[in-house]
Amino acid sequence: METISVLEDRKNQISQKGRDTFEMACEKKSLAGAVSQRACVFCGSRVVLYPIADALHLIHGPIGCASYTWDIRGALSSGPELHRMSFSTDLSETDVVFGGEKKLEKALLELVAEYEPKAAFVYCTCIVGIIGDDVEAVCKKVAAKVGIPVLAVHSEGFKGTKKDGYKAACDALFKLIDLNRKPEKQIPLSINILGEFNIGGETWIIKEYYRRMGVEVVSVMTGDGRVKDVQSAHRACLNVVQCSGSLTHLARDMEQAYGIPFIRVSYFGIEDTSDALYDVASFFKDAPQIMERTKALVQEEVCAILPELAALKKDLVGKRAAIYVGGAFKAFSLIKALKHLGMSEVLVGSQTGNKEDYALLREMCDPDTVILDDANPLELAKYVMEKDAHLFIGGVKERPIAYKLGIGFCDHNHERKIPLVGYEGMVNFAKEVHATVTSPIWDLVPRKAFNRAISNKG
Repeated sequence: METISVLEDRKNQISQKGRDTFEMACEKKSLAGAVSQRACVFCGSRVVLYPIADALHLIHGPIGCASYTWDIRGALSSGPELHRMSFSTDLSETDVVFGGEKKLEKALLELVAEYEPKAAFVYCTCIVGIIGDDVEAVCKKVAAKVGIPVLAVHSEGFKGTKKDGYKAACDALFKLIDLNRKPEKQIPLSINILGEFNIGGETWIIKEYYRRMGVEVVSVMTGDGRVKDVQSAHRACLNVVQCSGSLTHLARDMEQAYGIPFIRVSYFGIEDTSDALYDVASFFKDAPQIMERTKALVQEEVCAILPELAALKKDLVGKRAAIYVGGAFKAFSLIKALKHLGMSEVLVGSQTGNKEDYALLREMCDPDTVILDDANPLELAKYVMEKDAHLFIGGVKERPIAYKLGIGFCDHNHERKIPLVGYEGMVNFAKEVHATVTSPIWDLVPRKAFNRAISNKG
């Protein structure tokens, strides 16, 4: 693997702390032929809007696009589950020649009549952008007929990166809010949570913390989402952005339109969860009781989990981890969480990080850590082996890389089914890391067995 070199055009998107001095190149389209780990524009919009459970999600494009993103997040709902259905206009060669607008209108009318959604999102895929269907006009016509918001999501896959899909989703969410723009009163001591998708029930954990603090959550975008909650979001006092890569654009739009300030937080790990709750409590300076309740909550929760974490840490001290995630903000939290377990990071990468994110990553990481932007499977495998990592933390596309290399894997993406946020999430994370890193199966991997045999002979 050491003989494999990095593509020339990719070299400035990889940096090794303490060895390279150049600035990271980022926020650019993936290099053609490099088989990026990064998802497309359409996928970016789909993962953001998907957890709105009482909305219709219609993919205007070939059936393969609908299959690609079907049930893509482990986003749970406390009520309706319309979001888990996969609808597509199933465009074919004939539609490419003659256009798909009539097919789209027919599909929308039939689906709205059958499922009675509170709103409908129509996702534009690559082929729709190429043939030039006027999706906005069809949505407007159908909305007038059925009496619910019908919104086009301009997420043609070829026009950018996954981050452009996030923006397309934010634009659709802002339209949904703005359609309900009325001179309504602000709700006191209230927040919106942006970029929280209720994977494995995480939204419910976070909302319970805020309930105990005395803070009202007006809407969560888009975990366990409901259309009417999203449409009330302009009445909140503060936007709290969890996934900054995906929802910061919406937070900025709402600040400009409604004067709602926003803060960036993370609910992964002990420090970041506590900081998030304290930051929100600090915002409500005129209600000192919120800070008092927050202090009590943090103390109670941290004291409850420390003994279990200490027991798991005994087997993990000195182990090395590779991290490749979507947004860099999650990587920050994972580095802190791993240090709590006595582990170090040897590789950290992101699909959508910006220059500020990578500057902070370089500051946080240990010396010689490899930092990558928009990596590909070959690069990840190369550096995981060179650094002899014991664990790979990533998503569904990184899982086979880890297992083929014979190291432990922890799913920290949207396919997982267990909650990893908050204090109980930190315990779940530690248990998962411990179970996979200490598994005896890795001793049977041919590469390690061979090295061990050579070592024993020596």
